[in-house]
Amino acid sequence: MFELKKTEGKARRGEFTCAHGTVQTPVFMNVGTQGAIKGALSAKDLKDIGCQVELSNTYHLHLRPTDAVVRQMGGLHKFMTWDGPILTDSGGFQVFSLSSLRKIKEEGVYFASHIDGHKIFMGPEESMRIQSNLGSDICMAFDECIENPSPRDYVQQSVDRTYRWLVRCKAENARLNALPDTVNREQMLWGINQGGTYADIRVEHMKRIAELDLPGYAIGGLAVGETAEEMYDIIEAVEEHMPVNKTRYLMGVGTPTNIIEAVARGVDFFDCVMPARNARHARLFTWEGAINLKNAKYITDDSPIDPQCDCPVCRRYSRAYLRHLFISEEMLAMRLGVMHNLYFYNKLMEKIRQALDEGRFAEFRREYSEKLARRI
Repeated sequence: MFELKKTEGKARRGEFTCAHGTVQTPVFMNVGTQGAIKGALSAKDLKDIGCQVELSNTYHLHLRPTDAVVRQMGGLHKFMTWDGPILTDSGGFQVFSLSSLRKIKEEGVYFASHIDGHKIFMGPEESMRIQSNLGSDICMAFDECIENPSPRDYVQQSVDRTYRWLVRCKAENARLNALPDTVNREQMLWGINQGGTYADIRVEHMKRIAELDLPGYAIGGLAVGETAEEMYDIIEAVEEHMPVNKTRYLMGVGTPTNIIEAVARGVDFFDCVMPARNARHARLFTWEGAINLKNAKYITDDSPIDPQCDCPVCRRYSRAYLRHLFISEEMLAMRLGVMHNLYFYNKLMEKIRQALDEGRFAEFRREYSEKLARRI
C-alpha cells in the first residue's frame, strides 16, 4: 500500500498504491467536492494538469445526487469518468461547518440539510455505507472536527467519542468490503487524529488509533482557527507517534508555504479548497509569490500569469486578457484561473518530490517557503 522510498530529515518520499493506481508522494489532492472541480474543470482537465488523486465530499454527494444514484451508475469513478485514485472525506467536517444545524450524540450526528432543511442522520456506519456506495479508494473515518480553541474537557470527550466511532468504522468497512456486490472491495479506511491544540491529547489519541493498524492516518482539525506555528507544533508532536510505514495526511491544508513546512515535518498527503477558491477571485500563484489579477497594473500586460509556468493557461493567454475576463465576469476567467492554480500546486508537489529524490529538499525549502507566501 505504501512504500517509504527515501527521507531527508523528517521529509518523506514515498509511493502509495491502491485499486486505481500508484501515487507518488508527497502529493496534493485536487478537491472536487461534488464530483467536479469548482471552476468547470473536467476529469480530462485533471489529467492534463497533473492531478494524481481527486477528493470528493461524502456529505454533499449523499444529498445530491445521493450515493444510491452514484452506486447505480457504477461508482464515482465511472460517474465522473475519472480513472485515478479517489479519496472521500467522511462527512465529519460538516459536524464542524454546520454547527448551527447539528446535534452530536454517541450514535452519530443529526443534521438539518443546508439545502432544504430536511433531517439527516449520519454515524460511523452510515458514513462507511455512503463511501462504499461511492466506491472511493480511500474512505475517511467519521469524526468530529473541533473548533480551535475549545475547552479542554470538551476536546477530551470529543476525542474519546471519535475513537469509539473509528472502531465502529473499521468494523463496518471490513463488513462492506466482504460483500460480493460492493463497488470497490479494496476500499481502504484511514483514521483521523483529533485533539484541537492540546498536544498531549493529540499524542494520546494518535497512540490509540495507531494500534488499530489502519492503512493510513490523517491529522484533522487544523487550519480552523489556530496560528500556523500552533499547527506546526501539533504536527511535530503527533508525527513522532505516527506509523512510519503508513501514509500521513494533513487535512485541509493549505498554502504553498504550509505544504512545504508540513512536508518538512513528515506529511505525505494534502488537500485544500483554497487554490481553486482563490483562483475564482483572480488570486493566482506564481513562483515569485501571489498576484491579484484584477489589479489595474495588468490592463495591458501581455506576459503570462507566470513566465516560469508551462501550464496550458500560461502557454496561451496574457495577464491582460485574463484580467479582462475577470473584470467582465466571464465564466472562462474562473476556469482558466483554477486550471493555473491547481497546475501550480501539482507542479509544486512534483518539485518537492524531485528535490527529495536529489537530496536537496532543505535547499528547496530555504528558497521557496518564504518566497511563495509573498504577495506581489
